[in-house]
Amino acid sequence: TSLTHACFEELCADLFCSTLEPVKKVLRDSKINKANVHEIVLVGGSMRIPRIVKLVSDFFNSKEPNKSINPDEAVAYGAAVQAAILSGDTSEKTQDLLLLDVAPLSPGIGT
Repeated sequence: TSLTHACFEELCADLFCSTLEPVKKVLRDSKINKANVHEIVLVGGSMRIPRIVKLVSDFFNSKEPNKSINPDEAVAYGAAVQAAILSGDTSEKTQDLLLLDVAPLSPGIGT
């Protein structure tokens, strides 16, 4: 059995739309207007789903996500920055950063 791209988008439409909810919440909680967002970075598999890219772009008034960052490496980079912050790093490189993990994934380690 195969699934067409159109059928996939139709089946997942409500899920795709729900991806904007964390974005709206972050903007609302931080009292930042979406017009003041300078860069959009999608990480992980989201960058590979054209409908997600379009929804996010449309939400930010046709601003295209930054595609110069490898979406898989961005996750690892974010984890490294978060580790530096959690370990107490207060250098210039981390002082102005705020990382928000809106859809955390388990590293697969059970305790």
